[in-house]
Amino acid sequence: MVGSSHRLILNLRRASMAEHHPLDIQINSRQGTAIHPIEADGQSLQASGSVAFWEVKQFRKWIPWLIPSFVIANIVTFFITMSVNNCPKNSVSCIARFLGRFSFQSLKENPLLGPSSLTLRRMGALEVNKVVHGNQLWRLITCIWLHAGVFHLLANMLSLLVIGIRLEQEFGFIRIGLLYVISGFGGSLLSSLFIQSNISVGASGALFGLLGGMLSELITNWTIYSNKVAALVTLLVIIAINLAVGILPHVDNFAHIGGFISGFLLGFVFLIRPQFGWVSQRYTSQTNSSFGANHKFKIYQCVLWIISLILLIAGFTVGMVLLSRGFDANRHCSWCHYLSCVPTSKWSCNSEPTYCLSQQVGNQLNLTCSSNGKFRTYILPNASNSAIQVRGRRCSGENGRVRVSLSKWEAMFNLGMVQC
Repeated sequence: MVGSSHRLILNLRRASMAEHHPLDIQINSRQGTAIHPIEADGQSLQASGSVAFWEVKQFRKWIPWLIPSFVIANIVTFFITMSVNNCPKNSVSCIARFLGRFSFQSLKENPLLGPSSLTLRRMGALEVNKVVHGNQLWRLITCIWLHAGVFHLLANMLSLLVIGIRLEQEFGFIRIGLLYVISGFGGSLLSSLFIQSNISVGASGALFGLLGGMLSELITNWTIYSNKVAALVTLLVIIAINLAVGILPHVDNFAHIGGFISGFLLGFVFLIRPQFGWVSQRYTSQTNSSFGANHKFKIYQCVLWIISLILLIAGFTVGMVLLSRGFDANRHCSWCHYLSCVPTSKWSCNSEPTYCLSQQVGNQLNLTCSSNGKFRTYILPNASNSAIQVRGRRCSGENGRVRVSLSKWEAMFNLGMVQC
């Protein structure tokens, strides 16, 4: 299914209705796993009526442009984010300073080569407190266009190109565009119910929505596929591997799961195809065609369409109501946190913020993490006891910062170096 899709292609050619010529079906073998028409003579079908043209158009090959546009939009957004971040101006330690304002935060603060968490917050990262108490619901959408670093961006965009272009070719930009955005929203919604203390960014929820849509498309259009079991097993293995990566620390697997579930249900709604036998029988004069079928959709397709639509409406409605009330799902599900991170001897899943105590002696500032007693000493040039005021005392391990204000000078200290 992904990257190795081979198909038998049936090209439909129809003469104008005035000539009453039968439908000419050409079969081109490509060692395929699916059998369905994807190309049609648009002018002749348009002449036979808009309904006929639209019904057969669902099988044509589309020219993908929306998915590449999404990739460009994500890349442009990342450059804008790095410009706003302006590491040399706002941070003490930067990587690749020759890039100027586009240089990266230190690896101890952001190992993905990207901006600071403060910049991501400003640009629209998913932060539950601001969504609930600040009425900033737009963060549920803007966060899927932000990325934590170069590695994060490259991984997601390569996946989007591989998966998204194939789907847009098959189903068009409208359905795949809606599938992508709504799945991303669903991933953000589920994430906001579980991730309460950290920010979240990335297009992974929308990408998992595309994977979920591929799975439901295979199920609902089951009759047009050959080698169905092999295609299903291959897709399930790909999905399982990607979800398994989500148990690593600092990965928002709830966004993955929410996006996948949303995309899976949306696939039954958006990616349903008419039965090829029905299409062939309707637009040929050969009523005894071997491809004959009496109904446009099979009963199971209609049942799945109705159930999925109901579940989508109910799920999004309940999710939005719970979010508006500041619902913390972790308090009602003691084991759910293992879906996003499984602790091992190699890493810890403790993402709760820790706090640091500060002590200033002359121009020396000592910061000590209360959780493990580790400390770091900073030398402040031209500082005095009365000039220094510690505004914040919270450090979150990887991305935490303390803002220290001097009378006419302000510095940002990276507490990731403290290794809280």
